[in-house]
Amino acid sequence: MTNCLILVDLQYDFMPGGALAVQEGDRVVPIANHIMENFSMIVSTQDWHPADHGSFASQHSGKKPGDLIDLHGLQQVLWPDHCVMNTEGAKFHKDLRIEKIQKVFPKGQEKTVDSYSGFFDNGKRKATGMHEYLKENGVKKIFVCGLALDFCVKFTAVDAKELGYDTYLIEDACRAVNLSPGDDKKAIEDMKALGIHCISSSDIEKYNV
Repeated sequence: MTNCLILVDLQYDFMPGGALAVQEGDRVVPIANHIMENFSMIVSTQDWHPADHGSFASQHSGKKPGDLIDLHGLQQVLWPDHCVMNTEGAKFHKDLRIEKIQKVFPKGQEKTVDSYSGFFDNGKRKATGMHEYLKENGVKKIFVCGLALDFCVKFTAVDAKELGYDTYLIEDACRAVNLSPGDDKKAIEDMKALGIHCISSSDIEKYNV
């Protein structure tokens, strides 16, 4: 049986100073690099948006980041323009050991629907191919970390659990957007309620068997 580490969106636009900065997001990178030593299979997600993506507040007159709209039948938080294809902000952090990553799964390329999860878009209309890839490689247990805890990390972990994987969240290797105070704690409680194991990076060897 193969275990897999999923790194979520460790890109410049989610780092301090980025277009959609997550506080202390850069602190996740050295932890992720350290964690990688424990895994023979590592995959990553990459937010990869067209410049006119429907989740961008700039595409909706009179709207601002943080507003909620209906986007083709789904409730959508509006964001600053971020992780636009082929821009600096969409690149992985320079210190991330990308040579250890076997496969990258882009998401958010379809402008009519956002994609938080590494497995599907938010409407589950299209899959990224990650589930098929993990199945082909015999993965049963998944460890998830990255940015941001209360959105893309949570959605990835929840989908992994629903797809039947034994799913672990590495808490100290995540940071949250926290649009509302306490969103990080609520996300963790929601994941625990679904049976997702929430662990520390120091405990990985205990569970990665």
